[in-house]
Amino acid sequence: MNLLRRITCLALVSLAAALPAVLPAAPLKIGYSDWPGYTVFEVANQKGWFKDAGVDVQMVWFDYSASIDAFAAGKIDGNCMVASDAMVTGASGTKIKFVALLDFSEGSDMIIGKPGINSIKELKGEKVGVELTLVEHMLLFEALKRNGLSQADVTLVPTPTNNTPQTLASGQVGAVGAWYPISGQALDQVAGSKKLFTSADAKGLIYDILAVSPASLASNHDDWSKVAGVFYKCVAYLMDPKTRDEAIKIMSAKVGANPADYAKNVPGTHFLTLAEAKAAYKKGPGLDSIYGSMSVSDQFNMENSVYKEAQKPEDYAAPSIVLGLK
Repeated sequence: MNLLRRITCLALVSLAAALPAVLPAAPLKIGYSDWPGYTVFEVANQKGWFKDAGVDVQMVWFDYSASIDAFAAGKIDGNCMVASDAMVTGASGTKIKFVALLDFSEGSDMIIGKPGINSIKELKGEKVGVELTLVEHMLLFEALKRNGLSQADVTLVPTPTNNTPQTLASGQVGAVGAWYPISGQALDQVAGSKKLFTSADAKGLIYDILAVSPASLASNHDDWSKVAGVFYKCVAYLMDPKTRDEAIKIMSAKVGANPADYAKNVPGTHFLTLAEAKAAYKKGPGLDSIYGSMSVSDQFNMENSVYKEAQKPEDYAAPSIVLGLK
């Protein structure tokens, strides 16, 4: 009997030693959605670059808000999202680290005036349709501040971003806030409407980042480094005149858009190169730094009671991944 037990124990030990080779680690699940700075990951997905880099990744397609919910619920390991939204999620109790800076909006987010409204200053006393506490609301907040106005000078009308074109067309508001592709639809559908202020007027206000949980970062640090490296490879591929058309074809196919139309809107997103991402990780008060940008977002969130306790950029930024890439 003792001999049988000994043989059984030895067999179990041998089986346990073999298991890691038999059962590979689960892939890193990363959420992404319809924004050029996120969709560029599809280039790597189609070309097998994650496998080439030695990392197992499953890209999971979502509507944007659903991706945040999935990440907060622990259903995915990482998510492409706006830095200010990540702070809101973090303030709700979800621990987050930014392992890569992806892009900043450079024109795709807009405050659009109805016919006859030609400047932000002309919005004084007007109604403005925005999705409250999201990025267009923050863009409006910045636009008003830069033009000597405050939120008290306008009446905010809660408006889902998808409904902003028809809201603007109704003539019941002086302006709306919308992001790509809805912003373009509003301009196309309302003759005489005009861009009053865009994210190109506040470069760095709206950063997009790759968010991961601290636990996943700790246990998969090398893999997340590979993922970040693959992202900047995708950006280089998009920026190279020789391969730009192919990249746009891949990205536009993912979202069901015409490649030529998609190409016209790509310049509204400033894709960060690795060098630019490293520079943006340097601490500073301006919008060219992720720390300065997040401080502005935090001020907006606090003033609009999005959360009660101020958030510290240092609690979110994880620059070691990007700074370690070559």
